Order: sequence, then structure tokens, then C-alpha cells
Amino acid sequence: MTTNQFETQTKALIDDLKSVCANYGLGNDGNEFKIITQVFLYKFLSDKYVYELKQLEPALAKAKDFDEALKKYSDDDLEMLSMQISENTARIAPKNFLSRLFEQQNKDKFADIFDQTLLDIAKANNDIFSVLTQGGEKVVLFENISKYVTDNRDAFCKALVNKLVTFSFEHIFTQKFDFFATIFEYLIKDYNTNSGGKYAEYFTPHAVAKIMAACLVTDTDVNNVTCYDPSAGSGTLLMNIAHAIGEDKCTIYSQDISQKSSALLRLNLILNNLVHSIRHIIQGNTILKPYHKQENGQLEQFDYIVSNPPFKLDFSDYSADLDSKANKERFFAGIPKVPAKKKESMAIYLLFIQHIMHSLSAKGKAAIVVPTGFITAQSGIDKKIRQKLVASKMLAGVVSMPSNIFATTGTNVSILFLDKTNTEDVVLIDASNLGTKVKEGKNQKTVLSEAEEDQIIKVFNAKEAKDDFSVVVSYEDIKAKNYSLSAGQYFEVKIEYVDITAEEFTAKMKSFESNLESLFAESKSLEKEIQDNLKGLKYGN
Repeated sequence: MTTNQFETQTKALIDDLKSVCANYGLGNDGNEFKIITQVFLYKFLSDKYVYELKQLEPALAKAKDFDEALKKYSDDDLEMLSMQISENTARIAPKNFLSRLFEQQNKDKFADIFDQTLLDIAKANNDIFSVLTQGGEKVVLFENISKYVTDNRDAFCKALVNKLVTFSFEHIFTQKFDFFATIFEYLIKDYNTNSGGKYAEYFTPHAVAKIMAACLVTDTDVNNVTCYDPSAGSGTLLMNIAHAIGEDKCTIYSQDISQKSSALLRLNLILNNLVHSIRHIIQGNTILKPYHKQENGQLEQFDYIVSNPPFKLDFSDYSADLDSKANKERFFAGIPKVPAKKKESMAIYLLFIQHIMHSLSAKGKAAIVVPTGFITAQSGIDKKIRQKLVASKMLAGVVSMPSNIFATTGTNVSILFLDKTNTEDVVLIDASNLGTKVKEGKNQKTVLSEAEEDQIIKVFNAKEAKDDFSVVVSYEDIKAKNYSLSAGQYFEVKIEYVDITAEEFTAKMKSFESNLESLFAESKSLEKEIQDNLKGLKYGN
């Protein structure tokens, strides 16, 4: 079977699960995403465990009936096999296999059996697969799912199991990042919107994530590094940079205030073979209480930081708490004021930029999505941050993206690149004229072609100046332009000169004189006609 066929089948399974939810009154319900993602994950982990057992034991791989063949193994033998499986694979007791659930589907209170199965798996894998809150609580892998339907709980769980049992993930575990990125995007596409307009998007466009990763990771010999996102959402940016570095060569760290995004990020890590990083996924408020710290209490510092932070958010409830002695250094440029009327328009991204600058290691690099207004603001915290970036020589460049690159916001965005080792020139790119406008639902968005994405990456990494597209400037140049990071302000205004002979010059001048004489004559004629008409006007006509 081809990759496209696997992709089609996987998407069909997701559609089937959503159809079951809709049939039981959960379509577009706030809890639907919990059911879909957890059931999908149960199936994925179950098949992964079976796949790993078959890799270890050829007899199991050859068996016509895997379940019957496994029943011949003693508990001790099965435990010995399980001990050889990587920690990245969840342990699933045979009694919790999907096939065993399927056999019990007609029993009374099947919903309770289904729920208990998920809870048993969550408990058995608590240490590796739980997400921590900043208060130290563990958010386990699975919960009681049938509680979300009020009637026909048994039938609901039976319908889910019957959809799962017809499908197998065993053939997709050799697939790569692009496959799982596509599946993940499809899986969460109905759940990646914000909640009540208060929180940022959960999903960053693929083009933005790809450009950020490709411009950050230019060295092929990167190993044992840390990657951090202080507002991780569903983890699209982290997955892209981990893939660019190599999933086995980096450790992921994140913190995000959203319970929903932490759950989606855990799913993303599992799909992309980054289970070893789940222990570093923290649900909590990065700005108020940053979790990742060194033994001496100082903030942890990271080799790579990526972020698409919320631009605006009402943080008036804890704004005063940020103005502390401990935060003076972290928020060196200041804390945005609380608007008197529209509190939700507070520019929280300015705190994230400062937090990221403070969290970079001595050789650290970062890429941050910012409103394009940030790169030219002539005063305030925005300008103070840019001044610090120039003074400390930690700026690598800026890419101004086309409008509507995010379908859900009309705000123009740029990508700010930091590099603490970049003491030389800075590259500024104006990519605002690239892309094709397409309709997505009620929104319009701009889509970059692969060639356009590669063009931005190539010019950025080569620090190449191209007419009306990019400039390479020094830190002194940026100072002279009042710290503007807009490429357009550095483009040269060009005047084209054409060489002509004396005869051609004389002929052109005569042509101009002739045209002027003609225009003047016409003007006099019109003037006389207007005067005659005015004289002809009489009172009462």
C-alpha cells in the first residue's frame, strides 16, 4: 500500500470517529476533541505496542491470529518481551488490547469496561506519558470518555470500537515526519480555533513553520540540543525544528497555559517519536510563573527557541504581579500598560519577546512571529527591545510575510530571527508580494508555493541582497534608520537613465513644443467658448 493510500485510510478513520460523535449528539461539542484525540491515540498506541512485539518475536509476526498466539505466552515471557521495547512505546496489557474490547462489546455496562481499559493504560504509563502542570499535578494520558454522552453510553462506546477494529496503524510506523504532520493537521483541524477570542491559534501555517526551522537550523552537525516554545500551542513549530535537527538529537521543552493545547502537543510528540520529551511539557502561565529553571533558580536557557505567541491578551489580573524586582532583568524594556477600555488588547507578545531573549543560551538562536508593526514602531517597549537587540548584537534578520498568511487574522506578521553569535550583518526580507490568495471558508489566506518558501530560505541563509526583496545591513545601518527592521526602508530608489543623441534630443524638444502649442491653442478656444456662453446667460432664461 502507498503512503497516499495510508493517508486516505487514516483520514477516513478520523472522519468515522467524528461521525460517531455526531450521531450521539457530540458534533461540535466542546468535548468532542477529547474523545476523538484520545480514542485515536488509544488505537495508535495499541497498534504500536503490537508492532514492537512482532518486531521482537518473528513467531508473533507470522501468526495468523496474533491474539491467539499471544495467549500462549506466560506473563513472565510477555514481561521479558516488554522490557526489550523502547520507553517511547506505551505498555498495553493484553487484557486492554482492542481485540479483547471487541470481544466484550455485547456485555452489560460495556461503557464501564471501555472506560476502565483507558484508565488502566493511563495508570500503567503514568510516569512517561503524563503532562505536568506548573503546580505539579499530572494530567494522565486517558480519562473516562463515556461520561460525555448522557444516553446510550454502551452503544456509543461499541460504535467507537467497531470503527477502530477495522483499521490498523501497523503499516504506518515507518512513515516519516511529513506523513504524521499531515495526519495531525487533519486530526485537529476542527479544534484548532481559539476559545472565545482570548487565546492564540493552535496551529501555525506549515510555510511559516518550515521557514523558521530552515533558517534556524543551518548546521548539519547539531546534536544533544534543547528546543523550547514558551507558547507552544499544538507544537507545530517544535515538531518542525525537531525534524530539522533530528528527533533523536534534541529534547523538547514547552509551557502553555492552555489545557487543550498541552493535550494536543502530547499527541503530536507521540506521533513524531518524541515521547522522551513529554516530561518537559508543562501546562502553566509562562509569563507569570516560568517553570523551566536551573538548579540555582535562574531561568533555564535553551539552544533553539521558536514561538508564535498570542499578540494581544487581557493579563490585567496579574500585570501588577509582574512588576517585581525578580522580573526587572527579564522584562528590561518594560511591561505593557493595561488599556483603560479594551483590556483584551494588551500587547502580551512584547513580554514573550523579552522572555525569549532572556532564555537563550550563549549560542542560542530564536525565531518569533511578531506583528509587523513591531519592526517599525517609533517609540515605547517595541523600540526599546529593538535597541537592545542591536546593542547586544543578537539579531540575525527579519522576514516580513505576505498579508493573510494566517487565515484567521488580518494582522500582518513578520518573523524575527535572533542569533546570539551573529556579530556581523543582518538580513531583512520583504516577502509581502509573494504568494497566491485563496479562499478558506469565510476567510482569505495567502499560500506560498514551495519555490517561494525555498526562495526566502535561500536568500536568508546566504544573506543575499536582491532588488526590492532583501537587503543586508550592518548594526550601524539599523541605528541610522532609527532601528527600523523593515526591508523596504533600506531599498534604493532607482532612476533609470537612457542615452540619446543630440538629434534625438532636439526632435523630442520640438515634439514637446508642438504639443504645448496645440494644447495652448485648444485652451484659448475653450476659454473663448466659456466666455461667450457666460455672456449669453440672462436673468429669467
